[in-house]
Amino acid sequence: MSSTSSAHQQGPAARQAAMAEQVLADGSATAAELAERFGVSLMTIHRDLDELERQGIVRKFRGGVTAQPSGVFESNVQYRLKTMRAEKAAVAEHALKSIEPGMAIMLDDSTSTLEIARRLRLGDITPLTVVTNFLVAINLLSDQRGIHLMALGGEYDPLHSSFLGVSCVEAVQSLRVDVCFASTSAVHGGYAYHQEQHIVSVKRAMLDSAARNVLLIDHTKLARVALHRVVPLSRFDLLLVDDGASAEALRDLDEHKVRYEVCTTTATTATTASTITTATRGGDDRAGAT
Repeated sequence: MSSTSSAHQQGPAARQAAMAEQVLADGSATAAELAERFGVSLMTIHRDLDELERQGIVRKFRGGVTAQPSGVFESNVQYRLKTMRAEKAAVAEHALKSIEPGMAIMLDDSTSTLEIARRLRLGDITPLTVVTNFLVAINLLSDQRGIHLMALGGEYDPLHSSFLGVSCVEAVQSLRVDVCFASTSAVHGGYAYHQEQHIVSVKRAMLDSAARNVLLIDHTKLARVALHRVVPLSRFDLLLVDDGASAEALRDLDEHKVRYEVCTTTATTATTASTITTATRGGDDRAGAT
């Protein structure tokens, strides 16, 4: 029996879960495609999609849904966890050079900095204080010896699996760390951008709380804009990007006098990322329901 047939027979909840998995894997789908795949009417599909949109998993557009980001909407964390893994791993490996035992570092709620947390779990850089608002990273590092974990509180946002809001900003402002590692949705014209204002306020506070700031992005973020300017790129001491970045995008960084380093993405890096994922599966599973 196929998974889609099984989901249909088990009822709406199972069908919606299977549908979410399908859209997160493919990035987008039309209502007609989903109706055919799951063997239900278009009316039923639209009800299911309304529920998935309410949960923040997908966004509806005319004729279908998407899990992909836009200039106004950020992707659900479940989708972001699946994308550009090798590129994020390459950038995270390079970022480790900025971390030394005894430091206090801050990680934002991006899946790029999560790759740093995966590597810290291996225990090669200790003692270390790690401050983060990202529930996935908190779960990942909560039982790691040698790491003093500080979880930033606030209002829980299931779309990002992180704690945000005024309480989070105030918690960040009470701290001072050696390095803040952050990512953002778009970089263009000398600025970093993000789609959501409540994310922007937390990122700005994090950057203000650090002696040094490092921006981690994969190449798909370059030459793009989003609704809100976060900060000028001059606020970062270093920008790290993978080697998929185009010459034109790198020229834009040069023109704005941004200090950046290009990180090589190799088969070895991808294998390392896979190994780390397997080694830390227990931490990922605890966060998987979010």
